[in-house]
Amino acid sequence: MEAIIPWLVFAAVGAFSGTLAGLLGVGGGVVIVPAVAFYLEAAKLAPGNVLHIALGTSLAVIVFTSVSSFRAHHKRGAVDWSIVARITGGILAGTYLGSWVAAQLSTRFLAAFFVAFLYLVALQMLLEARPKPSRHVPVWTGTSLVGLFIGGVSALVGIGGGSLSVPFMTWCNLPIHRAIGTSAAIGLPIALAGAAGYMVNGWNEPGLPAHSLGFVYLPALVGIALVSVFFAPLGARLAHRLPTGPLKKTFAVFLILVATKMLLGLL
Repeated sequence: MEAIIPWLVFAAVGAFSGTLAGLLGVGGGVVIVPAVAFYLEAAKLAPGNVLHIALGTSLAVIVFTSVSSFRAHHKRGAVDWSIVARITGGILAGTYLGSWVAAQLSTRFLAAFFVAFLYLVALQMLLEARPKPSRHVPVWTGTSLVGLFIGGVSALVGIGGGSLSVPFMTWCNLPIHRAIGTSAAIGLPIALAGAAGYMVNGWNEPGLPAHSLGFVYLPALVGIALVSVFFAPLGARLAHRLPTGPLKKTFAVFLILVATKMLLGLL
């Protein structure tokens, strides 16, 4: 029975994170990172690299979730592929560089950075803070620089970039559903570059748990990804049917609770 419990936990995390990826465009990383970190801490695995493994595993899961999610959005015509093409170069460079920076930082610092990010995301959702659609998407150079920033931050917090890319595209006059769909597609290059970076930078790290590829923990990757890919299309369908405002506020409260638990652990 004890051997089954981790797989049940990973399956539940996959269902929750996959639905969120399609529904709110947040990529699911804000759920996967703390869930994997809490599991590793409870199992006393790799105490010195808990956050590194949680971040790397989260990005590896998002590789599969983003494909499932953006395909569902694409079928509804909600992905702006011209933006995806313009931003991908910056995304790949920024995310890989961010994973290298993360490998040089301590778990404690990464945890503090992640907690601060969760509070900011929760505050944004509670206040429904959206930039006014006052401009158009910039040309290749500007969009690439934005991608560099989004990729770098996403690597440090293990997300698919939706918390940053959706507000950016809303600011650039994209309708919210199209911004969410495009964000899901942008999550793929973020996840690919980030997962590769965490694998490479953690490859020779001592004390990693068994069944790890660098900073990617394979049991969590398999358990979460297998379930999340089935729930991401469900979230995408719900995004076109449900009012996301009340759902975001409820999720924001959940994020505050998670962030506070992590903060108390740091203190």
